[in-house]
Amino acid sequence: MPVSINPATGEQFAEFDLDGPERVDAALTAAVEAQKGWRRTPIAERLTLLTRIAEVLRADKESFARTITLEMGKPIGEARSEVEKCAVTLDHYAANSERYLAFDPIESNAAESGVRFDPLGVVLAIMPWNFPFWQFFRFAGPALAAGNGAILKHANNVPGCARLVEEIVRKAGAPEGLFSSLLIETSEVAGLIADPRIAAVTLTGSTEVGGIVAAQAGAALKKQVLELGGSDPFIVLADADLDKASTVAVAARFGTVGQSCVNSKRFIVDESVADEFVALFTEKTRALVLGDPLDEATTIGPMARANLRDALHDQVVRTVAAGGRVVLGGESVDGPGFFYPPTIIDGVLPGQAAFTEETFGPVASITRVSGADEAVRLANDSEFGLGAALWTTDIEHAKRLIPEIDAGAVFVNGQVASDARLPFGGIKKSGYGRELSGYGIREFVNAKTVWIGPAA
Repeated sequence: MPVSINPATGEQFAEFDLDGPERVDAALTAAVEAQKGWRRTPIAERLTLLTRIAEVLRADKESFARTITLEMGKPIGEARSEVEKCAVTLDHYAANSERYLAFDPIESNAAESGVRFDPLGVVLAIMPWNFPFWQFFRFAGPALAAGNGAILKHANNVPGCARLVEEIVRKAGAPEGLFSSLLIETSEVAGLIADPRIAAVTLTGSTEVGGIVAAQAGAALKKQVLELGGSDPFIVLADADLDKASTVAVAARFGTVGQSCVNSKRFIVDESVADEFVALFTEKTRALVLGDPLDEATTIGPMARANLRDALHDQVVRTVAAGGRVVLGGESVDGPGFFYPPTIIDGVLPGQAAFTEETFGPVASITRVSGADEAVRLANDSEFGLGAALWTTDIEHAKRLIPEIDAGAVFVNGQVASDARLPFGGIKKSGYGRELSGYGIREFVNAKTVWIGPAA
């Protein structure tokens, strides 16, 4: 039975019934039937739905944010921002989808030729708990705009959010059955993927789960978009603005309690400025307020689950045993809830846990290097390739380094973040495919070649 547990107290506060086989079958059948009509609905009408969903999100933002915080623990201010970001993204697709999906004429020997973009059908979305609204709506906005239907299998620890997003889409006036959120066991996902009523699959989750889903979808010959783990480098070169870099570093590492695939995790710093950077970073990290995430003064809340906290602490212990030096934090917090203090480990080397593994929580590792070449080499010394931040005042140098960095995105003098206007996704074990922007909306369409010869 899915349950909601408050990470700040460890106490269960809600429980939900699982959806049985009859409900699952009915949801799939309804989605297929609704999508047949939805794909023929004029795009202007489809985009009106996105605008109405954004209105519903904003109208009850406080209540939605509270549910997010209660179920997964991020500070209430971050939860409000998440809800607003969903609305902003839906507004973006409402304004731009017609352009993204417009017929693309191509010159040929035909009277008319080009590419049109038709929906694939019903897409299964397997979504995580760390952004329980954002991860869904950044998929659903473009998918629905393109004429697809959707089925959501959300993370087991955010069932309240899973039910809420279904309610929000329904309240906004979506055709009956076009979207359903199913509360099912993880073991039942393979059956959904194999079901012929599912046309494609999108997953945001761990690399391990991504491999499983990719194999299952591949066996069924179904399109997939996978946004998986990350161990993003935050490269600080000798000429960087250290005050600005250290300020952004705090947000880049400790936002969402450090539980985001796109958090900066490995801080790769030129040795000539490392002492100063670490001092500034540590000082600013000390200013974070650990506490009840519903308290407006709190800037870092608990981790989402006890097992995640325990796994993170084990990575800290193993890194220190291998030679890393704790500068800040590093010990579990006594008392109820799943709290772990903001932690900084200096002197981390390749091969140590905090460098090689994804640290999914509030732990930052510092690796000192002798120049830009070594910084880029170590940034690429990872099985992941989601995002990378590069700090330097020499923009021309940055432009020369960008092609050398293995990542789906490189942000120079800024925090890696998702934005509806920009494609988002990774390489290597961070997954494949793109979300957001025009690239994202075209992931779940059939790029159909059209060639029309002369009538006579």
